[in-house]
Amino acid sequence: MKKIVENELEFFKDPRSIQRDACGVGFVAHLQGNPSHDIIVDGLTVLSRLDHRGGRASDGKTGDGAGIMMQIPDQFFRERQEELGFTLPDQGNYAVGMIFLPKDPKIQQELLTRVEAEVVDCGQTCLGFRQVPVDDSCLGEIARASEPAIKQVFVARGEQTDAIRFEWELYRIRKRLEEFGRARFGLHQTQFYFPSFSSRTLIYKGLLLSHDIANYYVDLQSDSFKSGFALVHQRFSTNTLPAWPLAQPFRFLGHNGEINTLRGNVNWMKARSAQLKSRDYSDTLQDILPITTPAASDSAILDNTVEFLLHTKRSFPHVLSMLIPEPWEGREDLTEDLKAFYEFQSCLMEPWDGPAFVGFSDGQIVGARLDRNGLRPGRYWVTIDGRVIMSSEAGVLDIASSDVVYKGRLSPGRMFVVDMNAGQIVSDESIKEELQSAKPYRQWIRQHMVHLEDLSPKEYEQQPAHTYTQEQLFELQMAFGYSKEDLRMLIAPMCVDGKEPISSMGNDAPLAVLSRRHPLLYNYFKQLFAQVTNPPIDAIREELVTSLSLNLGPQGNLFDEDATHCRQLRLNQPILTDAELNRVKSGVSGRFKSCDVSMLLSTENPNQSFAERMEEICQEVKAAIAEGTELIILTDRGAHSSRIALPALLSVSAVHHFLIREGMRTKCSLILESAEPREVHHFALLIGYGADAVNPYLVFATIFAQRQEDGFSLELSPFKMQQNYIKAVGAGLLKVMSKMGISTLQSYRGAQIFEAVGLAQDFVDKYFSWTPSRIGGIGLEDVEVESRARQTLAFEQLSSKKEFLGLPV
Repeated sequence: MKKIVENELEFFKDPRSIQRDACGVGFVAHLQGNPSHDIIVDGLTVLSRLDHRGGRASDGKTGDGAGIMMQIPDQFFRERQEELGFTLPDQGNYAVGMIFLPKDPKIQQELLTRVEAEVVDCGQTCLGFRQVPVDDSCLGEIARASEPAIKQVFVARGEQTDAIRFEWELYRIRKRLEEFGRARFGLHQTQFYFPSFSSRTLIYKGLLLSHDIANYYVDLQSDSFKSGFALVHQRFSTNTLPAWPLAQPFRFLGHNGEINTLRGNVNWMKARSAQLKSRDYSDTLQDILPITTPAASDSAILDNTVEFLLHTKRSFPHVLSMLIPEPWEGREDLTEDLKAFYEFQSCLMEPWDGPAFVGFSDGQIVGARLDRNGLRPGRYWVTIDGRVIMSSEAGVLDIASSDVVYKGRLSPGRMFVVDMNAGQIVSDESIKEELQSAKPYRQWIRQHMVHLEDLSPKEYEQQPAHTYTQEQLFELQMAFGYSKEDLRMLIAPMCVDGKEPISSMGNDAPLAVLSRRHPLLYNYFKQLFAQVTNPPIDAIREELVTSLSLNLGPQGNLFDEDATHCRQLRLNQPILTDAELNRVKSGVSGRFKSCDVSMLLSTENPNQSFAERMEEICQEVKAAIAEGTELIILTDRGAHSSRIALPALLSVSAVHHFLIREGMRTKCSLILESAEPREVHHFALLIGYGADAVNPYLVFATIFAQRQEDGFSLELSPFKMQQNYIKAVGAGLLKVMSKMGISTLQSYRGAQIFEAVGLAQDFVDKYFSWTPSRIGGIGLEDVEVESRARQTLAFEQLSSKKEFLGLPV
């Protein structure tokens, strides 16, 4: 075995091995799932030939992470029953847990004792433990410094437990143990971790060079170590530093790519957790929380979510179609039933967006899924002897062309599945036919979903909700930080041309924290960029894969699928006109309950601070949701000399995070009605921090005022300029998203892909949780001072107002 792997080192002499690309994923499977040691050998050969896709530490022997997933080698363990000291039940009636443990003997023993106790408490039988034999001579110094103790636990299925419940109990045991490790010893997953715990699969992995997996894990060299498939992964660390548990594959996935919307996905999963209900697992649901492992990598968290969704009795293809959906809006080549399936899933789950080639298996099927953009390649071969090979690239196994039955590549948004139980390859078309026909999705959508575009008012109805005198309009513009430059060089060109104005590269304006001009809160945030999405998505030429659509309304319980889940309001884009907002406020024909929550603070009460008012707003929103409100409109209408508006971004983010902590975020949508936003950056921040839709009413009032001296065209109707402005904002949002490798606004919502520059960390932690702020800066009290200064400038200083109006001072 060792000789076979060492021969592959010749491959590394090729100049191509110097390249450092993305992670490498591949699998080898027998079509009928017949277990053999040759499958293990082939899998390790594939892994060794993906070595150039990984990284190495300075010692030259520590890898970024490599591993192999396979079926539990039943024959191998049965041959060692005497050594184990117990008798194994029939195959499928026992599970093997792979455990990474601290090397401290006392902690290790306490943890193993706890493992046994949890197994018994969950109604299963702990047969015993096995020390996994390893040869650490191949480890580099860095890998050896963090090398865990590695043991296996054998668990027999309880008499009152069926096969499906058995996997749930194993899941529950593992989650309880992880929580115990964190609570008792402060152990995070790098110190106490289960690479696998299943009755079907087993994973061997670590900070190893790809060709050293079999040298380190001695078991892999045995001829009786057999499997019907082998899924392998070579990691190239990007978002997190290398660690033994972060090596892949994870329990169900091997992921090549990057989840660019991770922060939002995690927040939404946390919010959904509070609404979970299950007829089968009602008394044990608390044991599996949190669903996503704190501080894990993006790939590990995606795997956590897949694992949970599989326990909701969805099929693997169904789960991946929820998390990594193909583009479906505007597609003429998809059936209406399939579009309805994807539209229904969008009511339950936002896409986990970013480049992704995902190899997956649950021990019964093995396959791969490619993201909607196809930014990570996947190629496959089927041979005469019944082997199926899938990998990130060609040349991973030496196969004579005469032995190849057929070969191909995975197309964007497609899935490739080998059903080893049925002994066949399941086509992407067959998978989709099964998914779209599983439930009457099309009927449900037709009956329960409301599309706002179908209810859009006529042109003559598209008037601003309120009209202002010229002086009132300019008072509001000054109070909300408008400048002549905003009107002439930003808003007017967007209204006339329907796109953002072009300007020179670079920005020589001072940082907001250093400015004396009372900048808006938006100016303290900078957009982050993707680490491994290269190049960015071309949102113009790849219009088919991008989408600005999103849904308003409460989200349902992930354990169920019924018609009520799609009782939502669908928007084609997130910018609402005044007339459209009025339709939303009216409950859209009585289907939804909405209410306004004011973001204003009375200046007649000088003792009330922004912080106190912000707490009141959060409590008002909470009370409204408790009364059944599904659409919360945060509004700053009515601002004047005695009523100051809290910053819209502060209010949106504070309420969003407050509701996540309260477990209420998925019960409502947050709609912002504000005079403040006008730039694409403003809208990107508001949506990135939780706003579902935005009505920039002061922009629309400005458009309908039609002052030619501000750059507006008298040749265009106000209605047309309003539509051009909305179009320009949408195109700008797509541009911002594309830089992060994000295709859908539904994914971007709540993803908070920004860093704060010039804001104090305690301020950020409370109101913009999980946002990096590397240099510190001002707090909420300072933001309040700047807001009050703009208020004074707008409503009290007559000379400044006249100067803004262009009148003689």
